[in-house]
Amino acid sequence: MKSSHQAYLFGIGAIVLWSTVATAFKLALAHYTPLQLVFIAVTTSIFALGSILFAQRKLSLIKQQFLSRPWFYLQTGLLNPFLYYLVLFKAYDLLPAQQALSLNYTWAILLPLLSVPLLGQKLRKSDITAALVAYSGVFFIATKGNITNVHFESMTGVILALTSTLLWSLYWIVNTKDKGDPVISLLLSFLVGLPFIVIALLLTQSLPTWDVKALFAGVYVGLFEMGVTFVLWLVALKKAERTASISTLVFITPVMSIGFIAWILQENIEKSTYIGLGLIILALVLQQILPKVGQWRTRKRISA
Repeated sequence: MKSSHQAYLFGIGAIVLWSTVATAFKLALAHYTPLQLVFIAVTTSIFALGSILFAQRKLSLIKQQFLSRPWFYLQTGLLNPFLYYLVLFKAYDLLPAQQALSLNYTWAILLPLLSVPLLGQKLRKSDITAALVAYSGVFFIATKGNITNVHFESMTGVILALTSTLLWSLYWIVNTKDKGDPVISLLLSFLVGLPFIVIALLLTQSLPTWDVKALFAGVYVGLFEMGVTFVLWLVALKKAERTASISTLVFITPVMSIGFIAWILQENIEKSTYIGLGLIILALVLQQILPKVGQWRTRKRISA
């Protein structure tokens, strides 16, 4: 099988798995608090990533990579998994899955905006356009389409969902300075973040119960939101002849996720969710297309 075909297989596998996790979040949160779910999912992911590194014979590199930049991994561990997943799961706990999913998906719009002050990158007109379109979709979802009579079902949930996009974007901005093995880096973030999760859990709540159905949902989140799927995606990008051809598969994720939410959770998908999610996806497409259109126009002027 050609490397490009393998890339698509790994990429589609990752997309399908990521599309199921919003549903898994809600199923797990029916049994656990957000903090308890973070504990189970992160513990599972540590074992999964450790097993992958063992198979790759890279376990000996973990200590070396950590000691080279311990402060860096303290930052990433606090951002992800500790703060990011705690905030995200709380948002899912307060909101319908369709709303939390759609709002969280705007991190891809926020990331280039934050890169301007934090990484010194230039703000493009396409980023501003995409942000305006995306956040109009956010407003539409958050108000359930009642834009003339604004009423938020859970303002706290909306704020937490949008805060999760800030934390996730900050995590990736910090990661631009990481030169180590990406799987080891993710494992180190989880290993550093786990003690904070355990301390917070012991100080504020009880340890999670070991009910089989509940535990399965938590383990599923750890495997297919945080651990295995991340590695599948990395392999897909590595094998791809063109990264862009694989990256565009991400646009399928929220659409498939809505399908799983409606099918498994039996949520009635609001018209406002379809419209808002459509605007968010449109914004992501514009973010990719508009710079290329601008480059094409510039080349055309020069050649003329």
